[in-house]
Amino acid sequence: MGKLDEYRKKRNFRKTPEPEGKEKKEPGNFFVVQKHKAKKLHYDFRLEIDGVLKSWAIPKGPTLNPSERRLAVQVEDHPVEYKNFEGIIPEGEYGAGTVIVWDEGFYEPLGENLSEGLKKGEIKFCLHGKKLRGKFALVKTKYQGSEKNWLLIKEKDEYARKDIDITKEKPNSVKSGKKLEEITGGKNEPGQD
Repeated sequence: MGKLDEYRKKRNFRKTPEPEGKEKKEPGNFFVVQKHKAKKLHYDFRLEIDGVLKSWAIPKGPTLNPSERRLAVQVEDHPVEYKNFEGIIPEGEYGAGTVIVWDEGFYEPLGENLSEGLKKGEIKFCLHGKKLRGKFALVKTKYQGSEKNWLLIKEKDEYARKDIDITKEKPNSVKSGKKLEEITGGKNEPGQD
């Protein structure tokens, strides 16, 4: 079974503008955070690991405050080409709604190989993004029945901030400069009347 089978199974590529994509052969260390207004607003945090984008949905979005841990629910792997996706996923399709590239950049693994860390339930990395910088960790929760639940944690470093909410301070796309509402042209979101 391929790493992108679940991703492809959930989508009709004749209807959605999302990339079908393929697994990359050469390793990379790109990351992207996409702001996604589907049924509810959330942020999709994606790290390029082993030829795909390992992905987590973060309901409250990332934070620069080390004392705030953010729930990050692991979702299906996405193709690396997804890192550039901005647009509208049509009503009736999986994840229907509007997507912008909220942040992007590259990361450095801290400590062991991230593939091994994923299996163990903890990975640490340093982000070099346009909005997110410095050390972060993803740690799998140990609560029963929470196989997909992780926490995104900002480590204490020179980029840590308690005085701002980065998602409110900088809401726009780093690719187009647009807000979510500008992608839809002021029209209602799919599924919203």
